[in-house]
Amino acid sequence: MRLRHIEVIQAILHNSTLGASALALGLNEAVVSQALQEAEQQLGFLLFSRVRGKFLPTRETLELAGEFQRLQGNLERITRAAHALRQHQDPPLRVVCNATLAHQLLPKSLADLRRRFRETPCTLASMGTAAIVRSLLLHESDLGLSLHDPELPTIDCQPLYQGKLQLLAPHGWLSARQKYLAVQELAGQAMVGLEGEDPISPALDRKLEGLSPPPVMQTRVQTYQMMRSMVEAGEGLAIVDPFTAAGAAGLDVCPLSPAIPVTLYALTLAGRETCAAGKTLLELIREQAARMLA
Repeated sequence: MRLRHIEVIQAILHNSTLGASALALGLNEAVVSQALQEAEQQLGFLLFSRVRGKFLPTRETLELAGEFQRLQGNLERITRAAHALRQHQDPPLRVVCNATLAHQLLPKSLADLRRRFRETPCTLASMGTAAIVRSLLLHESDLGLSLHDPELPTIDCQPLYQGKLQLLAPHGWLSARQKYLAVQELAGQAMVGLEGEDPISPALDRKLEGLSPPPVMQTRVQTYQMMRSMVEAGEGLAIVDPFTAAGAAGLDVCPLSPAIPVTLYALTLAGRETCAAGKTLLELIREQAARMLA
């Protein structure tokens, strides 16, 4: 299929009629109809069912819709890059990070970067470490920030800062002078668990399951931020990364004993030079992390 075919399919998906789709594309209705017929002939199946003047997507079209959307996103990035070149702007700095870093650490660091590199466009997205690796390998991003080392030869992994896993508890649960909490003290406690892509969780879960009695985890969520919200809602205790804990106003916070270290890593494509703005951002992130976790 050609890009014009995909544009027509997306327009019909959004507008449901040939007339509205043609208007959105700035084309003649006959041209849109012809492009749709060509696409269906090349693919070998119908893309839309015609029902009372409306074009309803078939099952096959719905399965392809996600791929069409990703292609559209790539085209938009190309357009933005071309615009930057036309305006003689610096190349964009595309940053991806774990969700827990996207709420406090990265926004403040990017704001500091903006004051130094005013002409460098920046984008920030949050995703899991596996998705960050894919994004780097596909050249969709320039710099990744993660709490996990993917340990891949194709990815350079630079430690930036190290903290410790922290216990979150409702206000008043810990004594005022308590500096840490022994893991054994979590026996039988109601806790919020973490599930999904997180290499720290399995080892931590094994420690907790070995307690007598083990903690009760009736609720499991997908991110550390959600865990913090559940503690705030009174669902129990939670063990989170230090950056999530740093923003937990109104909760009791302390590290575990023995301490469980957590490292912040910068991920880049192996052999690829980081731009000046990227190098500066890494220094700013290291400084901001030190301030947050002091």
